[in-house]
Amino acid sequence: MNTEVLTSSPAQAQQRDAALVQPQDAVAPKVNLMGMSRQELEQFFEAMGEKKFRATQVMKWIHQFFVTDFSLMSNISGKLREKLMARCEIRAPEVVHRHYSKDGTRKWVFRVGDGAGSLVETVLIPADDKTGARKTLCISSQVGCALDCSFCSTGKQGFQRDLTPAEIIGQLWMANYSYMEEVAIAERERTVTNVVMMGMGEPLLNYDAVLSSMQIMLDDFAYGMSKRRVTLSTSGVVPKIDQLAQDIDVALAISLHAPNDALRNELVPINKKYPLAELIAACQRYLAKDGHDSSRRHVTIEYVMLDGVNDQPEHAQQLLKLLKNLPSKINLIPFNPFPHAPYGRSSRNRIMAFQKTLSDAGFVCTIRQTRGDDIDAACGQLVGQVADRTRRAAQWKKKVEQQHVIMRSSS
Repeated sequence: MNTEVLTSSPAQAQQRDAALVQPQDAVAPKVNLMGMSRQELEQFFEAMGEKKFRATQVMKWIHQFFVTDFSLMSNISGKLREKLMARCEIRAPEVVHRHYSKDGTRKWVFRVGDGAGSLVETVLIPADDKTGARKTLCISSQVGCALDCSFCSTGKQGFQRDLTPAEIIGQLWMANYSYMEEVAIAERERTVTNVVMMGMGEPLLNYDAVLSSMQIMLDDFAYGMSKRRVTLSTSGVVPKIDQLAQDIDVALAISLHAPNDALRNELVPINKKYPLAELIAACQRYLAKDGHDSSRRHVTIEYVMLDGVNDQPEHAQQLLKLLKNLPSKINLIPFNPFPHAPYGRSSRNRIMAFQKTLSDAGFVCTIRQTRGDDIDAACGQLVGQVADRTRRAAQWKKKVEQQHVIMRSSS
């Protein structure tokens, strides 16, 4: 008697029946374990008839020792290794280009999807702080972006698709592995200290995949990162901020860029749907979910400095009024021009004066140091060389050229 038939679950039986009617030469695609959370791995191993603890073993091999070859997983039985090699793979996105800057900044271009696929970029920025050598990785969550912020080159590429958890966490895996390639497996260690979901795309519009990826970042059997060192940056998808508060405890950053609704409607169009009053209220609710040793002590406010647009003294005063009841740190970002951008970078003196106004009022206000200029790794320049698959970039270029013609005619 075939006892396997008697003990199989309905799902297993369905998979087995599907395999029986599959053509003899058909090959089932392998399951990629790269993006699976611990809970998903436990369920996967139990479905294979294995013990749950195999999940933590494999998770550590993948995310702490950066091993993708099952045959090297020495604390797993040979029989299980054979099963895993037959059914599974551990695969990060394909690296099609990498740049390592002279200042230590690193940038990768990844191909995601089948065939020619699509391209996304990831940037690692090193810096020294009071805790030692900090390495911050800026991770992408989507191919392109649907929000079309007027000062961001990524938005001009249009939106193509969401990234999978394997494609998101694979960026962190590759950044760590880039420092460990020549290191013996037993001596490998996690190098990236901070993660910001601030690359291509709006993270809260790819919510489930981003949430799953951040859970892997925080898991002690994976990257074991502090929740204060994992930051999600959003342009202001208010309902998802509230959902995030219920699901995970990570740091929150807001891409603000304007202190009033009229200007923010122009710079960050999602503001028309979720205006500033609603956004600030959502941030206050997020902080109100504070728990023991929570990361939610403040919200980081990101503010790109655009010459003559949002950098005037009155804008600083409006920002003070807007944030007066929101515990926040403000990060001023010098604008990084891209082809056909209608904006210029605020002068150093203007940025310093803006900072002084905010600091004198009691806010912690920093100016982001521009790094990686030699490899186009700065904020807003992501995916500069990625082929555009929408008409948005062409339409943007045409619009800007028409504006230039009108200005020359007026002169």
